Amino acid sequence: MNNNEPEKQEEQGQENNPSALVQKIQQLGQTNVPQVPDSNIHVLSIIGQVEGHIQLPPQNKTTKYEHLLPQLIAIEQNPKIEGLVILLNTVGGDVEAGLALSEMIASISKPTVSIVLGGGHSIGVPIAVAADYSFIAPTATMTIHPIRLTGLVIGVPQTFEYLDEMQNRVVDFVVKHSHISEKKFKDLMFAKGNLTRDIGTNVVGKAAVEYGLIDGVGGVKEAMKKVNEMIKDNGMQQEQVIQ
Repeated sequence: MNNNEPEKQEEQGQENNPSALVQKIQQLGQTNVPQVPDSNIHVLSIIGQVEGHIQLPPQNKTTKYEHLLPQLIAIEQNPKIEGLVILLNTVGGDVEAGLALSEMIASISKPTVSIVLGGGHSIGVPIAVAADYSFIAPTATMTIHPIRLTGLVIGVPQTFEYLDEMQNRVVDFVVKHSHISEKKFKDLMFAKGNLTRDIGTNVVGKAAVEYGLIDGVGGVKEAMKKVNEMIKDNGMQQEQVIQ
């Protein structure tokens, strides 16, 4: 059977179903989606706000962590996938959900590379550093700030202790999976005057690398080159083990 037959049938089906064609134009701005050839590298996007235990309003651009967890398991189990590239442009979101994603990414046995594109703010920081190697675009930003309950007054000591413990989990994870020291990361987290009416630091591009938070400045080209190098090294190590 001709490999192009399913594509032709799909196009004919779209022509016969105007609503499907309109929906594709609305979602993607085009009628035909370019077919991606089989690749040994999987690309995972974390865009908008990381949605966790609470469902966000429909107008919010979200990444639902319960959708990503099965994907990460499938990536680990699929022998055809040899590497993972994570695209990040997130404002942050649910802390526990973000830490869950970070731990999952860090525990994958296959080479992983992350790219911070527009921004990797708040809980996006540990997700970015969870990869084996991380890149940040020259104009991308990362906001480092303490965990807080926006607009709420902490009324009981237990709530404060819970938030403090959760913050320590975030700090420990970032320090463990990057080259930044705990003291430097906390200095950035509690800095005054950098953010309007708030504490924290907004780190841009090259500065994130200089602090040791991110491994290098770059984009898609650099990330693909790096993940392919890591896949090659990983294959050589497996051959040595077998021998």
